[in-house]
Amino acid sequence: MSHVLSIAPFAAMTWAHDVFGNAVAVTAFSGLASTLVIDSVSDILLNAAAWPVFDIAASALSYPFRYSDDEWTDLGALTVAQYPDPAERLQKWARGFVRSNPTDTLSLLKDLNAGVAQRVQYQSREVEGTQSPNDTLDRGWGSCRDFAVLFTEAARKLGFGARLVSGYLHDPDHDLVGSAEAGSTHAWAEVFVPGAGWITFDPTNRSVGGRNLIPVAVARDISQCTPVSGSYFGVSDNFLSMDVTVSVTS
Repeated sequence: MSHVLSIAPFAAMTWAHDVFGNAVAVTAFSGLASTLVIDSVSDILLNAAAWPVFDIAASALSYPFRYSDDEWTDLGALTVAQYPDPAERLQKWARGFVRSNPTDTLSLLKDLNAGVAQRVQYQSREVEGTQSPNDTLDRGWGSCRDFAVLFTEAARKLGFGARLVSGYLHDPDHDLVGSAEAGSTHAWAEVFVPGAGWITFDPTNRSVGGRNLIPVAVARDISQCTPVSGSYFGVSDNFLSMDVTVSVTS
C-alpha cells in the first residue's frame, strides 16, 4: 500500500500515532486562505474473502464466555457502553437476540448485525454528529455511523469488546447501501472474539467480513475517528460549504 497526502494552501505537516495506533497528520498554516483542499491518494490491494471462516477459540464458541484476564484488561473501555441507558432499553433490545443459554457466539453477533438493519431504515444524514443508540431506535432511521454506533453499543451491552471503524465502502456494482458511485465514506464496527480476533460487522449492509471495506481508523467512540478536525480563525459567516469526493479507479 502507498499513500500520498497533499494540502493547499501549504502547511507544515507532522505525523503521529494516536492511542489506537491510527496515523494522524497534524498541520499548521502560516497565512490566510479562502479555500482548503485536502487531497489523499492511496494505492491499495483488496483481497478480503467474500465468505470468511473465523477460527474461534473453543472457549468462545458459545455465549456467554469469559475473556481471559489479559484480554479483559487490554480491551478496557472497549467493553464499556459510551451512551446513557437509564431505563436499560438498549440492554433489553440487545438481550432479545440471545436465543438460548448457551447460544452460538458468531450466530448471536450475526443476528445482532442483521437486527440493526431490520429495525432501522438507512437515511443519508449530512448534519454533524451521531445519534445515540436509543435515539436511533426511537426514530427508526439513521446513517451508516448511526448503524455502527447502535451495533457497537449493543454488543458492549452483551459483554463484548467492540470498536468503531471509519473508512471507505468500495461498491463497483452499485448495489450496497450507503454508497455513491464506486466508493463512499463509511462507518462500521469490529468485535473481538478470542481465536478469531477482530471480526468485521457492517450493519448497514448486514455483512460480515472486510470485503468491500477499506478501514482508515479505529476508535472507542465515533467522534475519535473523524477524518478531518481542527480550529478555524476568521469571520463567523465566512464558511460557505464543504464538498467530499471519493474517486475509485482500478
